[in-house]
Amino acid sequence: MKEKNGTKIRFNILIAIVYIVGIILLVTLFNLQIVHGEEYRETSNTRLTREKTITAARGNVLDSTGNKLVSTSMLYNVEIYKTKIDNETLNNTLLLVAKTLEENGDSYLDNFPITVEPYAFKEIDVDAWKKNNNVDATYDAETAFNYYKEKYKVNTDNVQDARKIITLRYLIEKDGYSNTKSVKIAGNISNASYAKFNEMASKFSGISTYIEPTVSYPFGEMASHILGYVGPISSDELKANPEYKQTDIIGKTGIEKVFEKYLKGKDGIRQIDMSVEGVVTDEYISQEAVTGSDVILTIDADLQRATEEALAKNMEDMRRGALGEVANANEGSAVVVNVKTGDILAMASYPNYNPSLFTDGISQANWDIYRNDTRHPLVNKAISDKSAPGSTFKLVTAIAGLESGAIDLNTKINDTYRYTFYNDYQPTCWRIGGHGWQNVVQAIEHSCNYFFYETGRRAGIDKLTEVAEAFGLGQKTGIELPDEITGTLSGPKVDSEWTGGKTIQSAIGQLYNDFTPLQMAKYTAMLANGGKNIDVTVIKSINNPDGTQVSRNEIDSYVTSLLEKDSNSGSDLDLSADILAAIRQGMKGVTSDDAGTAYSYFRDFNIEVGGKTGSASTNTGTNAWFIGFAPFDDPEIAVAVYVKDGAHGGYTAPVARAIFAQYLGMNASQITEDTSIWSYMQTIR
Repeated sequence: MKEKNGTKIRFNILIAIVYIVGIILLVTLFNLQIVHGEEYRETSNTRLTREKTITAARGNVLDSTGNKLVSTSMLYNVEIYKTKIDNETLNNTLLLVAKTLEENGDSYLDNFPITVEPYAFKEIDVDAWKKNNNVDATYDAETAFNYYKEKYKVNTDNVQDARKIITLRYLIEKDGYSNTKSVKIAGNISNASYAKFNEMASKFSGISTYIEPTVSYPFGEMASHILGYVGPISSDELKANPEYKQTDIIGKTGIEKVFEKYLKGKDGIRQIDMSVEGVVTDEYISQEAVTGSDVILTIDADLQRATEEALAKNMEDMRRGALGEVANANEGSAVVVNVKTGDILAMASYPNYNPSLFTDGISQANWDIYRNDTRHPLVNKAISDKSAPGSTFKLVTAIAGLESGAIDLNTKINDTYRYTFYNDYQPTCWRIGGHGWQNVVQAIEHSCNYFFYETGRRAGIDKLTEVAEAFGLGQKTGIELPDEITGTLSGPKVDSEWTGGKTIQSAIGQLYNDFTPLQMAKYTAMLANGGKNIDVTVIKSINNPDGTQVSRNEIDSYVTSLLEKDSNSGSDLDLSADILAAIRQGMKGVTSDDAGTAYSYFRDFNIEVGGKTGSASTNTGTNAWFIGFAPFDDPEIAVAVYVKDGAHGGYTAPVARAIFAQYLGMNASQITEDTSIWSYMQTIR
């Protein structure tokens, strides 16, 4: 019985609690809807909350020492939302905005095609504009202006003030705005204007300011082909990247494109409370923006600058004949690589371009300039241009001959000028009369064609191909940049009707041989380090905003997938100490012996250098090459310099000299060229 009574009491207590809660809810609801209902409705109707995307800053791109090659600058912008204000208040607000901006030296967006005092149409298709905007075809500029003045109910008699209002009303009409969609009125305004708008918010109905990150290039055009550029996202890119917005920018070329995934940050959200009159009453961040990751390059900014300057000056000297023969040198490249690690320390492509022109969308005029420039400034010639290597390939031929036993270190071949082994193809050496008896070291130093015709014939095309492939020639290196080309390695794979005459042409770096400057730099680095294959890279690390680093495995896997690249090109060469010493001794003679093909450019240089010149005949002229490494006894860097239509390989040697001087901390002395000893210079050496 007691148990039944206890249960009944608990049930009654529960019922009482339910009734009490219900009464409280009813009282609260009555208070909200009846007692304070009108007050809350009025408050609700006079306050609008809008969400504004906080665009995340992109990550920086830095050189190996921490210099920002690409950074983010913060811009102050002004926008307007639609509010419940009358036409006259809107016009007065816009006039006040325009005058505030002008007083502080700022400008607003002006797409209205009529100027005043005097009235005139801007340089547009006037008939098309009238048709598209329902303006009477018979209206002159003044009549059309007055048409818009009446349309927007602009009451002022001051023509200049009227145009300010019309210009901004026209902008709003074209872009369209609402309670939630704003129209940008001005960008990159001064601190003074930004402060004025915020301090006097009550006078600027519907006006809001916001901070927007923008990509900037502190070093201007330097390293533009490595860095690439960003630009407004296209419709195709938007379809492929649905997580982006139509107003976003995206990496288009270079590092900016390849590492877009890491460089792009995560946008945040800002809440803006605004009265129906358009006065901002409160702002707060509901979701913080997250900055993108920083990409650290292996590039050294000082060396990059020195390389670009040396290449540009060298080509100018060629064009004015300062090195001897006048050359039509307008395009070129230079690559500097660490011989032990494969790190790219500098990569120049001439001419450069200005990446900042693309950030907000390049103008048609500037695009036409770049597109029509016959020097192809938008092409990264280090990885997307190729040329026969000329005599720089003779080092491959020498190694092939020595490794195959076709020649040895004591073999001497008599250069009698004309090579007559084949009846149907009898080329000559570049030096009239020939060089006489030459061993392999002398032949490299003097760049004797005849010696390498004979060595190539003896070794055979298969051996030449085997050695060249081990150096990675005619193969993509896998550099972390878009648009790298493969190049071509001369041999039966590209010509099924192979002959002995084609072998000897290939042996001196001609015929089908076509390599990129980056491939040539890797080849030179492997000559310098004893034949050890290197994986060339331009990426040092990727640093996340939380302080962590992206693993190297992740970077390599990502780049391999994105660029659809194969594994690292080339393979280790098991070169004997004697062979390696002979090749390098010949390269030393090129720069240090008075008969060397680059001696005149290095004769007063304080550091011993190994090098090789190359002049490659083409259908239109002669391309010039120089490859080299320094210091000779303990190589640290390798250099490949290429100039299209550069006339003679030796002419490119001053670029390498300047690079070595910069890297080694030397004060380069004045170079005095002595071209008199090369009165018989011809095209292939």
